[in-house]
Amino acid sequence: MNNEFIMPAPPLPRTPAEEEKLRGRLTGFKIGYDEGYLRGRLAILDGRPEEPIPVRNLHVMYVASGKGYPYSPLDEAVLYALQKLTTQVTITDVRQNLVGLADAQRPDLVLVLDGLELPLDQVAELRGRGIKTAIWLTDDPYYTDFTINIVAHYDYVFTLERNCVEIYRGLGCTEVHYLPFAAHREHYRPTTGRSPVQRDVSFIGSAYWNRINFFRDIMPELMSYNTVINGIWWDRLPEAPLYGERIEIGKWMTPQETAVTYSGSKIVINLHRAHVDELDNNNKLYIPAASPNPRTFEIAASGTLQLSDARDDMGTFYKVGEEIDTFSSPQEMMDKIRYYLTHEEQRRDMALRAFERTLKDHTYTKRLNQLLTIIYG
Repeated sequence: MNNEFIMPAPPLPRTPAEEEKLRGRLTGFKIGYDEGYLRGRLAILDGRPEEPIPVRNLHVMYVASGKGYPYSPLDEAVLYALQKLTTQVTITDVRQNLVGLADAQRPDLVLVLDGLELPLDQVAELRGRGIKTAIWLTDDPYYTDFTINIVAHYDYVFTLERNCVEIYRGLGCTEVHYLPFAAHREHYRPTTGRSPVQRDVSFIGSAYWNRINFFRDIMPELMSYNTVINGIWWDRLPEAPLYGERIEIGKWMTPQETAVTYSGSKIVINLHRAHVDELDNNNKLYIPAASPNPRTFEIAASGTLQLSDARDDMGTFYKVGEEIDTFSSPQEMMDKIRYYLTHEEQRRDMALRAFERTLKDHTYTKRLNQLLTIIYG
């Protein structure tokens, strides 16, 4: 028997089509691995219970905005947190007789959300009965023409805009505090299984004119990716018909729909509205906006990468460049979109860090505990 070793024949070279197929398969494996790793890590973090906060022996009367959607999800978030933090909560809204209800219920604190439609004589009567009153303003600085007329009627004023604090103090309010909104985990959380939404880039928001002007010149490049825009007034954009259903006009998305869309997008753009807008604002003092909007926290709570326009106070809440990233021009935004769509590991790690930061510091339970601590110590 001949035991001579016989070299195997070398494999036949692959054809260009076979090479392309192999590259596609390897790319698919890599994408699947990256997506599975991200969803798995998000599931682990999302499963951690929130740090417990002691319950206060307080009775809070919560006065909802009474404006319906999109304010009602804010009402749900605040009410949920109050019910976890206090022994008793009475829920009402600005259309009810608060004085009669307070006489019957005797709350320790009346907390009003928005309050633009609440008769101020009711607030005066509540204070006259020795009941503490507080208002949490929802739209600073965009409606300060109205809010400057009501803030002095409350014992405590909470604003989500840092630049409004001194304005209100100048009106004689002694207790004015900066308290931005947050993420409600019952509404905003990541999709930890396979997402029904698959997008490269998403933007959800109303088409204020600063947003129209920002997007117009870069629309061809932005929409060359799998990009979808949702929100009202996008028929203001002349080029909107060119993109068909990828610009969804006139739909208010629920928080749950929004969270699924955020979580299924590789990048979510957060472009704040402008503080100067003669058509849509009521801000004759032109108070500039420095603070992050509620969407900042909601995007981060959905487990995706956020690109936001730069705001002066953003770094107070997230580490810019580590937890979220920012841009100062349309071209810088496009440069960063290109970068993060081709650097999966950086995109994934930043999304995870922002998600973890949000769970730790930026939930409504944490915010309402801050509010109660300011009032009661």
